[in-house]
Amino acid sequence: MTSPDRSHGRKAIRLSVKPRELLTPVPDLAGAWEARVITLFPNAFPGVLGESLTGKALQDGRWRLETFDLREFGIGKHRNVDDTPAGGGAGMVLRPDVVGPAIESAMTGATRNWPLLCLSPRGAPMTQALMQRLARADGVTLICGRFEGFDERVLEHYGVEEISLGDFVMTGGEIAAQALIDATVRLLPGVLGNAASTEEESFSAGLLEHPQYTRPAEWQGRAIPDVLMSGHHGEIERWRREQSEKLTRDRRPDLWARYKGGGD
Repeated sequence: MTSPDRSHGRKAIRLSVKPRELLTPVPDLAGAWEARVITLFPNAFPGVLGESLTGKALQDGRWRLETFDLREFGIGKHRNVDDTPAGGGAGMVLRPDVVGPAIESAMTGATRNWPLLCLSPRGAPMTQALMQRLARADGVTLICGRFEGFDERVLEHYGVEEISLGDFVMTGGEIAAQALIDATVRLLPGVLGNAASTEEESFSAGLLEHPQYTRPAEWQGRAIPDVLMSGHHGEIERWRREQSEKLTRDRRPDLWARYKGGGD
């Protein structure tokens, strides 16, 4: 069986929220950041990425989303994508002669600054630093794992970087891919209304974010801390820093150790 055409199985995703917008071309901004996703379930996208700020940014052409249906690269009449593990064992493994052509198709035209990642529970945990790195790239290609994962040879051949949503196992990588894209897209210029919000939130300075409050001034017998109502910006900043440090020390000793210079 010959390899599929490079355009085989790919679908560019654009949003049209209102019927009138079906007549209005979505802007295709030059140099817009792009996410390309290799998946057995292309209809899972854009999913939640089509909502709220990420959805508006997609509609406005600030970023692009393209899916590649892994089944279209399958072998034989039934387009098989997996086979039994070499050496025996439970489950099925995604074939390298299926995933390989899908990767080559998805990486067509990619620049040198274009990471190739797969979502895998054995990968390095996602971090804010990763999202910041991806936001500085021209785009990213994500491979959504299924079954028992990938044939190791395809990961080695293409230098695929493995990334994990957390220390647990899911049925596939689609939800993790959407989480990664969401966390990256919100860092792109113009996506958030207030760019300063990305500088003050959790993990941006190596600490968890301080507690937040808003009106009413008192609720269920609980008042907003006096310092936040004082108008003294220096005291407010000091209080927020102390709260961030306390939360990080209590809830995430691993982050606290790195923040204090005791980690890797």
